[in-house]
Amino acid sequence: MINVRTYFMALLAVCISGTCAADTFHATACEGIYPRHLQGICTNDKDAIYWCWTDFLVKTDTDGRVLQKVPVANHHGDLCFHAGRVYVATNLAKFNRPAGEADSWVYVYDGDTLAEITKHRVPEVVHGAGGMAYNDGKFILVGGLPPAVNENYAYEYDESFRFVKRHVIASGYTLMGIQTIAQADGAWWFGCYGKPAVLLRADDKFQFTGQWEFNASVGIAPISGGRFLIAQNIPVKGKGHSAQVLIAKPDLKAGMVIEK
Repeated sequence: MINVRTYFMALLAVCISGTCAADTFHATACEGIYPRHLQGICTNDKDAIYWCWTDFLVKTDTDGRVLQKVPVANHHGDLCFHAGRVYVATNLAKFNRPAGEADSWVYVYDGDTLAEITKHRVPEVVHGAGGMAYNDGKFILVGGLPPAVNENYAYEYDESFRFVKRHVIASGYTLMGIQTIAQADGAWWFGCYGKPAVLLRADDKFQFTGQWEFNASVGIAPISGGRFLIAQNIPVKGKGHSAQVLIAKPDLKAGMVIEK
């Protein structure tokens, strides 16, 4: 039996040493300026943030200092981390078109070096793979959507990228579908474009449970304490794009609220 006092004393010692998980991730900016805008973020749940810039993949420390940077195929989208690897939803053809015009893939990279390991074709994501997350033994992909289609889709794959099922999200139409995805505490969160941008939520069975005016369309990643990193793309006139992450927490009325 675990000695409760010993456990909490050990946890306190970890926090005092500066490695408490609750303090690992914080608001910060990614070092550098990139040609195209940010598409998504994820973390390794420990000491690194991964930023996908459409045609560059970047790994930083928690303060945004670049550790690794590699060019990648256009268009790399939202990404996730699992078992030491980074997985990126990628479309090499057209988005938001009828079936047959996309070329959807998942590219896989080493989480330390960002060396490409392999890639998997995911043709079931027929409107263009744009985002992905991992949870409980499955990968979920999201992506584009043709105009006037009044529902979104989440495509489920096993760990070998064998297609399992397409889930329907009864959200109504969102501009260009879903851009980013994260799972935490039994809920799926989806960042979407729009004027204004919107945030969708579904339960663990993809039953639609809410929509709010909140911009998580270029990155959402769960961290400790029920909080999230929310990415913001920042255009730099004449040069390209930079980005930052802020801390947010779920809110019943607003969907998410940025912590001050």
